[in-house]
Amino acid sequence: MRLFRPAIVLLTSFVALSLPPAASAQGYDVVIRNGKVLDGMGNPWILADVAISGGKIVKIGRIAEKGTREIDATGKFVTPGWIDMMDQSGGVLLRNGLAQNKVLQGVTTSIGGEGGFPVPAGRVSEYFQTLERGGISMNFGSYFSETQARNVVMGPTARKPTAEEYQRMRAIVDTAMRGGAMGMTTALIYPPSSYASTEELIEVAKAIAPYGGTYASHIRGEGKELLDAIGEAIAIGEGAGVQVEVFHLKAAYKPGWGKLMKAAGELIEAARARGVDVAADQYPYTAGGTGLEATIPSWAFEGGQDSLRARLTNPAIRARLKKEIKTGSPGWWNIIEAAGGWDGIVLASARNPENEKYHGKSIAEIAKLMKKDPVDAAWDMVLAGQGRVTAIYHMMGEEDVRTALKFPWVSIGSDAGAALQVGATEAAGLPHPRAYGTHPRIIAKYVREYGVLTLPDAIRKMTSWPATRMKLAGRGSLKEGNWADITIFDYDKINDESTWTEPTKNPVGIDYVLVNGQLVVDQSQHTGAKPGMPLRGPGWKPN
Repeated sequence: MRLFRPAIVLLTSFVALSLPPAASAQGYDVVIRNGKVLDGMGNPWILADVAISGGKIVKIGRIAEKGTREIDATGKFVTPGWIDMMDQSGGVLLRNGLAQNKVLQGVTTSIGGEGGFPVPAGRVSEYFQTLERGGISMNFGSYFSETQARNVVMGPTARKPTAEEYQRMRAIVDTAMRGGAMGMTTALIYPPSSYASTEELIEVAKAIAPYGGTYASHIRGEGKELLDAIGEAIAIGEGAGVQVEVFHLKAAYKPGWGKLMKAAGELIEAARARGVDVAADQYPYTAGGTGLEATIPSWAFEGGQDSLRARLTNPAIRARLKKEIKTGSPGWWNIIEAAGGWDGIVLASARNPENEKYHGKSIAEIAKLMKKDPVDAAWDMVLAGQGRVTAIYHMMGEEDVRTALKFPWVSIGSDAGAALQVGATEAAGLPHPRAYGTHPRIIAKYVREYGVLTLPDAIRKMTSWPATRMKLAGRGSLKEGNWADITIFDYDKINDESTWTEPTKNPVGIDYVLVNGQLVVDQSQHTGAKPGMPLRGPGWKPN
């Protein structure tokens, strides 16, 4: 027996180190009482208390000890904090770390970077340190864009990179990964990102492979070319040896409604069956939102904004561009066709006082008022904008939204950022209800009203699945030892109040939100707390 004592002592020490911190003599920091606890992994709810100390969940079950703060969750659901897989808050968090419109939705973690990291590759680590110093109310991680590397090395040109340029681009992406980026993104309907070939993206994505980074993409087309565009994303993942995330999965082509999305699901399932780690995220709306300049064929942007302006003001070139709206243009997704014509495109933000009177009107309506062709009306407003002119594009079918939501590998991403202040549009100036309503809408509409998802599966899609996908250790599920990111809501009352006419209304029915054990939402009001953490990617190593 004496021979085994050292092993027993070592084992006892290991177990003691592995256990979560126990209650102090005074009790726990927070105890949530009598809630319907959903663990986030798809299991049914259990009736339990949840105790929190030191920012982490320390006990789930019947808890006799008191908490410094006690929360009565009787009749309410207690779930892991919700994760926004496709966020646009990277830049605004430096100016408003409270991210009110995000956390009031129950979001505790966001992953940004579709359009790139807010700073150059060499300053990624510094950016995260700045967030830590200033404080943020939600956890935040971000990808780095291939286009950021491309612009540094090549500028806004459409040509193919040389071998030396490939090497420099990979080096930039490698620097970003070591600074803490989650992986590499593209937004392939927007120039100059659209100038990158499949071959180029495979070559540059190889830089994230050694770290286990993710290639995430606003794919090259979301309309009739959807399957080819998804196929390209899969090919990039296979060629570079990395996992793939398809941003905001949609079938934006009316003739393909009811067919394209099913085929897209089959394509991704087939890739997963052969071992390709590919998945997608989605927002629960039938309209998207982006710049009005997306209606211009991509080649017109080569050389930058001054070159675009010169081309649009040249009558002969404008005539050619207008013709290409009908004939098509290589490397350009015809978003006008996707919206079913100019009637389906609604001006959201003109960025010009003279044109603000047209907000909420379709481009077809505006053209009649201006006595212009719709193309000229749209492009003239782009030229007149003091900043990016934005529009809402009504281009998806409700049946396809529901079909996509049922795919087990689809998570939830808003494609929206934090607003600078409560009640304002997101920082990009796009008044889309997704910025205030995405996550509660999943439960209110697609669980409670439509029955598309069960509640446990909807919560899984917003918690453990995205956490597993992004390798967010200790997050996404309610387990002892995990970070205490928690959302508490009233199932009967939860509702997304934001609409197309009132897109900045906060949701109702979300009572409490905790981030890393601290209350950021208390009785549906932001507390001002900033306990969020930067989430650094797999290439980062602490000094």
